[in-house]
Amino acid sequence: MVVVITVIEKRIQELTEIINKANHDYYTLDNPTITDQEYDRYMEELQRLEEEYPQYKKIDSPTQRVGSEVISEFKKVTHEIPMLSLGDIFNEDEIIEFDEKVKKVVPNPKYVAELKIDGLSVSLLYRNGELVRAATRGDGVVGEDITHNAKTIKDIPLKIKQPIDIEVRGEIYMSKASFKKLNENGANFANPRNAAAGSVRQLDSKVAASRNLSNFIYHLPDPEDYNIHTHYDALNFMKELGFTVSPNNKKVNNIDELMDYINYWTKERPNLPYEIDGIVIKVNDLNDQKKLGYTARCPKWAIAYKFPAEEVLTKVRDIIFTVGRTGQVTPSAILEPVRVMGSLISKATLHNEDYVVSKDIRVGDTVSIKKAGDVIPEVVRSLPERRVGTEKKFEMIKNCPMCGSSLIRKEDESAYYCMNEHCPAWWQEKLIHYTSRHALNIEGFGDRIIEDFYNLGFIKTYEDFYTLDNHKEDLMELEGYGSKKVNNLLTEIENSKNLSLERLLFGLSIRHVGQKTADILARNFKNIDNLMNASVEDIAAIKDIGMTIAKSVAKFFSEERNKELISHLKEFGVNMYYLKETSDQETLFTDKTFVLTGSLERFTRDEAKERIEALGGTVSSSVSRKTDVVVAGSEAGSKLTKAEELGITIWNEEEFINNLSKY
Repeated sequence: MVVVITVIEKRIQELTEIINKANHDYYTLDNPTITDQEYDRYMEELQRLEEEYPQYKKIDSPTQRVGSEVISEFKKVTHEIPMLSLGDIFNEDEIIEFDEKVKKVVPNPKYVAELKIDGLSVSLLYRNGELVRAATRGDGVVGEDITHNAKTIKDIPLKIKQPIDIEVRGEIYMSKASFKKLNENGANFANPRNAAAGSVRQLDSKVAASRNLSNFIYHLPDPEDYNIHTHYDALNFMKELGFTVSPNNKKVNNIDELMDYINYWTKERPNLPYEIDGIVIKVNDLNDQKKLGYTARCPKWAIAYKFPAEEVLTKVRDIIFTVGRTGQVTPSAILEPVRVMGSLISKATLHNEDYVVSKDIRVGDTVSIKKAGDVIPEVVRSLPERRVGTEKKFEMIKNCPMCGSSLIRKEDESAYYCMNEHCPAWWQEKLIHYTSRHALNIEGFGDRIIEDFYNLGFIKTYEDFYTLDNHKEDLMELEGYGSKKVNNLLTEIENSKNLSLERLLFGLSIRHVGQKTADILARNFKNIDNLMNASVEDIAAIKDIGMTIAKSVAKFFSEERNKELISHLKEFGVNMYYLKETSDQETLFTDKTFVLTGSLERFTRDEAKERIEALGGTVSSSVSRKTDVVVAGSEAGSKLTKAEELGITIWNEEEFINNLSKY
């Protein structure tokens, strides 16, 4: 009898090792070493033996993956080290800004780039190498104990390869294939993340086991305990212990390599077997992480780049019409509030009549909306299959919603315009734009203040900003306006007079003249009089200025009311000259396209860009055959390589400084 039991115990141990290795090979290494039939046969034998001889069941037995425990409620777990969230960024400029903030504390930082898995965070605690607790992030300080469900996830080891005490953190997720199968079998989850979250919060672990969840480990909270000095080494250490670590993590030396990684995975994202919603960027050196520290909410040494667009479904409650600063009347959808990329969205643009009609968007429709970075959300499509018969078809209005004037649809355009130059909505939008940060930058004038001052008759036109001091006593009578607030507004207005010409051109709401175009016009014409006297042909001859823009600018300055406006602004002392450092002579920079790559010691990227533009050049973010010069700082990456392949002129920082000093 003793001999039989010894043989059984040995066989249970053998089967446990075979199946655990098969799970590790399949889920962690993505390299299956036995067939599905063999796996099922081993598992059936192990289950039968454990039922007959439960005293020999191992703590890391793979049979625990099928789920058996049912709990009455989730216990609360306090994290010894808080599970902080990450700050979000949405474009290359913000990535560069993050890098520059890091460099103020840490010179020449190296990073680790990781795919941001769209799941839910988990903390796994091991004692003597055995899993004793799994917990959700919760509010970062207190989470919920989900150990019974975590044990069912095949790539969460029940026992690791060293008998040590350790906590690791990762992301539980559901693969695209598992999500599809789940919904085909009658579930109705909106996306894999929701499905994963719902699965780990099941009281019955058998339900969680049936959902086929997965897990990646990405963080070691206390690496010093294991004599580890970099985040990348921590990832490798956790992999050696038997945890599943993403094979797509990568060390990057600079922003160029980081952007290459982001661009690659932006394209490859659809081919992944799971959903990702961005890229996580972490400073690699752990001592550097300590120097950078934390805010109250998130680490300063890590950031999450979110992919540009995310689509969600909601309903159209109404369609309204607004008047913009050029008089364009735009339809907008009023939505049932929905969260998109961290923002609660209740309104989205519908662009114009043709856009709404072509997509057949109706009041009452279920629609898909998206938001790219800080761009206004837009309705992508309607879902006619969800209509119930009470939806209302779209009709474009014929009159301005504010002043009642007849709307005009301009030739070769899809947009309708209110042509009443005294329309209150039109002027309020123009005045708001005039005070905005990239225009005259008059702080203190929010939308509500402009609306109030307009309705009270204090500010009706641009000129009225510069006579506002005549109403100083009246302003101080208003609720919430003391002498300090009023004086601050007047000081901001006075300061706005001293800004460079391109700010004024952008602030005047000339059709087709955005921030970049305003700078090009100011740089080339030097002062307002030169621009006002220029012909359409003169304007169109400038690089990057097309005929449409040229006609719009010439038309604006040919109109008598605008000539009077400029005359009045001159009388008030508003600057009419381009104030950036310029040179009338041809320079090495004139009409050339530059690309900046790597780290410059003497300049930030914005400073280098400003110097190049002041000498007549333009700066692009990518290298192409149209690039004239690449300025390569230290640790330049793929952009430098591409420039070398294309035979483009390359300046190091010393050459760049020498060439700047010639002018």
